[in-house]
Amino acid sequence: MKTGGRLLAECLEAQGVERVFCVPGESYLALLNGLHDSAIEVITARHEGGAAMMAEADGKLTGRPGIAMVTRGPGATNAASGVHVAQQDSTPMILLVGQIGRSMGGRDAFQEVDYRQMFGGIAKWVDEIRDASRIPEIVSHAFHVAMSGRPGPVVLALPEDMLRDECDIASGPRVNVEGPFCSQEQAARAAAMLCAAKRPLIIAGGSRWDTAGVADLQTLSEQTGIPVAVTFRRQGLFPANHRNYAGDVGLGINPELAQRIRDADLVLLVGGRFSENPSQGFSLFDIPKPNQTVVHVHPGAEEIGRIYTPDLGINSVPGSFVAALLKEELPRHDDLAAQAGKSYGTWTANPPKGVGSVTMSSVISHFRDQIDADCALTNGAGNYAIWLHRFVRYQHGMQLAPTSGSMGYGLPAAIAAALRDRKREVFAFAGDGCFQMTGMEFAVACEHGLKLRVILCDNGIYGTIRMHQARDYPGRVIATRMKNPDFAAWARSYGASAITVETDSEFPEALSAARAVDGPALIHLKLDWRDIAPGRTID
Repeated sequence: MKTGGRLLAECLEAQGVERVFCVPGESYLALLNGLHDSAIEVITARHEGGAAMMAEADGKLTGRPGIAMVTRGPGATNAASGVHVAQQDSTPMILLVGQIGRSMGGRDAFQEVDYRQMFGGIAKWVDEIRDASRIPEIVSHAFHVAMSGRPGPVVLALPEDMLRDECDIASGPRVNVEGPFCSQEQAARAAAMLCAAKRPLIIAGGSRWDTAGVADLQTLSEQTGIPVAVTFRRQGLFPANHRNYAGDVGLGINPELAQRIRDADLVLLVGGRFSENPSQGFSLFDIPKPNQTVVHVHPGAEEIGRIYTPDLGINSVPGSFVAALLKEELPRHDDLAAQAGKSYGTWTANPPKGVGSVTMSSVISHFRDQIDADCALTNGAGNYAIWLHRFVRYQHGMQLAPTSGSMGYGLPAAIAAALRDRKREVFAFAGDGCFQMTGMEFAVACEHGLKLRVILCDNGIYGTIRMHQARDYPGRVIATRMKNPDFAAWARSYGASAITVETDSEFPEALSAARAVDGPALIHLKLDWRDIAPGRTID
C-alpha cells in the first residue's frame, strides 16, 4: 500500500517529470513526503508566482508540462500569474494545489477556494482529485489536455486528506500526444494558392514547433523565396541572420514589414493566432474577413475562424503542415525575400544613439556581438525589451519571453533554463520594475549555483507606463517613479558577483567579468529615465 502523495509522485515520474517548482505548504505535505525518495528534483521558489513562471518556462523548453506545486488559498492566488502566462502563450503546464480536507467544503474553511471557479477562465481544465485510486487516471488526462491541440495550463486541486489515503494502484503509462496532422490534399490546396499568389508572406508563431519543423520552415522559404516573419516573442522560429527573414510582427514593428503584410495577397499563418500584439491592435487584417487571402494552420481547431475567417483553415501541428507542403510543387519568389531581408537588415543595423551616460543602444550593440548562438535570452515586460527584440539576432531556441507581456517573467524563466541545461549560458534582461516583481527568486539561482547573468536596466521609473503617461496626460506624472536599492550590493548580499555600470565604456568589461563567473552574476545598468525607446526620449 502507498499514500496518495506517494502515488502522485510515482505518476509524475512515469510521465518523465525531472523537476518540480514549489513553495511548500502544509496542505500538500503528503505529496512532498512522497517526493522525498523520488528522483524528481524539487526546486523551492520564494513566491508562488515565481514557481509558476519557472514551471511555465520549463514547459516552453521541453514541450511537456512544467509542474508547479503550491498550497491552498493565497498560494494558489499567487500562482495565478504563471497560469495566465501559460494560457496566453499556449504552454503546457500543470499546477498542483493543496486543498482543504474533503469534509470541510462549503463552510468557508481556512483558505478555502473553489478552484474551478477561480481558474475556470484561464486554465484549459480544472479538477479536484477526491479519490486517491483515481490519481493515475486524472494525471494522465491532465497531461493529455495540457499538450493537446492548443497547449495550455491544467489545475488539479489535491485535498490534503486524499493525499494521506492509502491505495495499491499502478502509476500508469507515459502520455505522448501527436497530431493533428495535415493531409496531403490540404497541403496541395495550400500549394495551389501559393502558386497563384504574387506577394505571399509566411508568418510563423505559436507553440508545438519541433526542431524538424523549424528546419523545414527554413527549407520552405529557401525553395520558394517567400519571406518569413514571426509573431510577437516567437523569434526562435526562424534565424534572424537568414537572408529571407522579414522580422518580428510585434510591438515596435518595422513599419515596412507592417505594410508588407497589408500589401500581401496571400498570408500563410502557421501555428500562431495573430492576436492583439502581432496584429497591431487587430489592424493588419480586417475582421472577420481579411482583405488578404489567408491560410491559417493551427493545432487547436477552436482557433481557426475564431477571429479571422480564413480562405483555407488547416487543423494541424505546424511541422506536419510544412513537411507536407514541401512535397508539393511550389512557386519561386526570390525578389520578395531579397526585399524583406534587406528591409529587416536596415531596420536592425545600428541602434539609434540614446541619451545619458549609460545607453541601451550601446549596451545592446556590444551584447549582441558577444553572445553565442546557443545561449538562452530571457526577459519580462518593459520598454527595455524593445532593444532586445529589434536588435538581437535571435536563433532557434534562444528566446524565452512571455507573449502575455507579464512583468517579472525573465528571472524565473532564466532559472528554469539554467536548471534545464547547466552548461548553457543564460542571460536575463529585466527592467527595475520588472525585476522587483520576482527578484527574490535570485536566491534560487544563488542556492543552486546557476550559470545565470542578470542585466538589470534601472531607470527609476515604470518606463512603459511613464511613456504612455507622457503621451496621453502630459505634465501629469503620478505613480510611475520608483526609489530603488543598490541592486549590485543587494546581489552581493546573496554571495553573487555584481557590478554597477555608470558609463557606456564600462559595460564591455562588466559583461566579460560576469561571463567569467561560474555562478550567478548581476550587472546593474544606471540608465537615464528619458531614454525610453530606440530613437525616442520621454519628451
